[in-house]
Amino acid sequence: MADEIILHHYDTSPFSEKVRVFLGMKRLAWRSVIQPNIMPKPELTALTGGYRRAPVMQVGADVFCDSQVMLAEIERRYPGHVRGGDWALNLWADRLFFQPSVAVIFGEIGDNVPKEFVADREKLSGRPFDTAAMKAAGPPMRAQWRTYASWLDAQLAGGPFIHGAEPSLADAAAYMNIWFTRGAVPKIAASLLEGLPRVAEWASRVAAIGHGTRTEMSREESLAVARNAEPGSFTRHDSADPTGVQPGEGVVVMADDYGRDPINGTLVAANAERIVLSRDAGDLGKTRAIWRFPRAPEAAARRCWRRGLFHRAGDSSIARAGA
Repeated sequence: MADEIILHHYDTSPFSEKVRVFLGMKRLAWRSVIQPNIMPKPELTALTGGYRRAPVMQVGADVFCDSQVMLAEIERRYPGHVRGGDWALNLWADRLFFQPSVAVIFGEIGDNVPKEFVADREKLSGRPFDTAAMKAAGPPMRAQWRTYASWLDAQLAGGPFIHGAEPSLADAAAYMNIWFTRGAVPKIAASLLEGLPRVAEWASRVAAIGHGTRTEMSREESLAVARNAEPGSFTRHDSADPTGVQPGEGVVVMADDYGRDPINGTLVAANAERIVLSRDAGDLGKTRAIWRFPRAPEAAARRCWRRGLFHRAGDSSIARAGA
């Protein structure tokens, strides 16, 4: 089906889990394409034009390359699970809560991580994979992690989910870090959640939501879908966009934190929610795929490049972008 959701992911990816849970809240059927957790990812980068992070969402010839823009698009198509403040909580979970989660996990298991994974993440981040520094940061990061978990525990005094009786995007976003830490370092997670019973009970309720109906698809099949589909409707362009970019201009989009592989394309639209590009997709067909990127760092439901930057091709000025 041309409008089916295809999720490119791997099972241990925390940002993929957030999207999977959101699909589960909506009881959606979706196709699962498993991608490697390290480079090379030839089929994925052929689809995305170079974006290599997980997850990536595909609907026909439309490509969504950041969890924020994926969540926004899923909600647009199947509304009903975004409450007041959810996008702000999503930003908090993606950045402020995620960083101590990474430090807690890799400060404990970093010495046992395969060297190929270490090399891949060093190239992605542009920084050394410094396990000694992670270990040194362990105690303060564990304290920070527990503080964030205690905030959730206090919020959950009002009901079984963050906003009360029914789950929302906020639950999927916050759950990601609990799920990630529990899965990687269960004993440490248990100690950090000691005395916070509402978080543990809530996490079990979120897990019970499931992931909807998942059906596997090969990478080659997903490329065939993109090759044989037409792009969906274009996003409205904001003529008052502060960057001044206009549809038809050549632009470059890249992340503003790490993994800054540049994506070149032609601007289709820019607005407060997203940047939309078309580009020559090689054997997938010229401009048959549309790439959607977020405007704000992991804060709303509309981004394809996570926390993106973009500028006019050939211009040295850079402005924050997203989708």
